[in-house]
Amino acid sequence: MMDKKVVACTIGLDLSPMMLDPSTSHPNLILSDGLTSVKYGDNKLVLPDNPKRFSQCILVLGSQGFDSGRHYWEVEVGNKTAWDVGMASESSNRKGKIKLNPKNGYWAIWLRNGDAYKALESPSKTLILNAKPKRIGVYVDYEGGQISFYNADDMSAIYTFRATFTEKLYPYLSPFLHDSGRNSEPLRVVHN
Repeated sequence: MMDKKVVACTIGLDLSPMMLDPSTSHPNLILSDGLTSVKYGDNKLVLPDNPKRFSQCILVLGSQGFDSGRHYWEVEVGNKTAWDVGMASESSNRKGKIKLNPKNGYWAIWLRNGDAYKALESPSKTLILNAKPKRIGVYVDYEGGQISFYNADDMSAIYTFRATFTEKLYPYLSPFLHDSGRNSEPLRVVHN
């Protein structure tokens, strides 16, 4: 296992500052802690519809996109039983049912049922992790065509997508459903 500082040094980055964008947030999501935390709420909020807002998928995007350079950010997933963490292209569809895969402008991993990890390729790929991460690290190398996911607890690699990016990419999160209270904790963006 690589030391976290070694990986950070290899990546050569500190945590990119990130906040969540309320104009993209699905109406059941509750943003808090200065727009750095998101959880699912039972009641749908009355929010203005706009082309950027997710209508069916329970997602929210980061407010800052990347169209060049290398960036690294982390999200605290804690003991949640389900979540999505990834990147979305600026023109990705936000309305109705969405197939979350690179062809549709989404590069992400998810957890379902407490122990089922997948990389959302087309078709999706089952991931076997040695330990349940409490934090997920996301590394974007725009020009290098790479989005990599790490268990940020020990900086072990989880999965890497390779692609040619042609538009701005935005971090995206989903805290998923409550799962009878077992998955009610928020996802939190980690800051230095």
